[in-house]
Amino acid sequence: MSIEIKNLSKKYGSYQAVKNLNLSVSKGELFAFLGPNGAGKTTTIKMLIGLLEPTSGTVEIGGVNIWKSPIEAKRKIAFVPDQPNLYPKLTGWEFLQFMASVFHVPEDVFTKRANELLSLFSLQGSAHDLIEGYSHGMKQKMALCGALIHEPEVVFLDEPTVGLDPKSAKTLKNHLRHLCDRGTTVFLTTHILEIAEQMCDRVGIILNGDLIALGTMDELRERSSQASLEDIFLELTGGEEAQDIISELSKDDKGE
Repeated sequence: MSIEIKNLSKKYGSYQAVKNLNLSVSKGELFAFLGPNGAGKTTTIKMLIGLLEPTSGTVEIGGVNIWKSPIEAKRKIAFVPDQPNLYPKLTGWEFLQFMASVFHVPEDVFTKRANELLSLFSLQGSAHDLIEGYSHGMKQKMALCGALIHEPEVVFLDEPTVGLDPKSAKTLKNHLRHLCDRGTTVFLTTHILEIAEQMCDRVGIILNGDLIALGTMDELRERSSQASLEDIFLELTGGEEAQDIISELSKDDKGE
């Protein structure tokens, strides 16, 4: 299922957080949306999922306008924020039951999917514990399970690997690739550029609300003098200046 973004903008008074964003993400694509802090990534995601009303422009999920037909559009999607806000007095299993009920997942289907997801993220032993006792990483993994329980056609992830240990992060990366190969569309933000470089089909880079680069890794390399996504990112966003300062400070510390 595709995502179509046309002339999407968000203003806060005179400040424009996102500026006339035009972007299409195809069915089955794993798309990474990158940018420095404050560039407009989270603001964009919140508009795409219907949490934040745009100042102008449209968002369509599989041809459905998320602001004109929000319930129909939201049935097709899932969202995992960077800071999961779960119900602390529910057990993990009760939380998954609640999420499944929201999307009208049949009980027999729910049980099978829940067990598969809990096994995938090594949460079987904690499924009947209260969420308030979970670590941040466990909460993040449970949020992922809850988001995937209804098998959404489009998944939005804001910094999905924050708080995950290396094994869980690798599991998530492999599972996202598996989902996309089956036709699920994934739109994610991340500060870990290695994830975007290794697993995403295309990358978009936003800076001060403007989409300044878009393409596959090969396409981005063709337009830049740099080979790695990290170097391309720093070149486009001005981050290389900060890196030069850090290098100079390191030299001073070493007495060079």
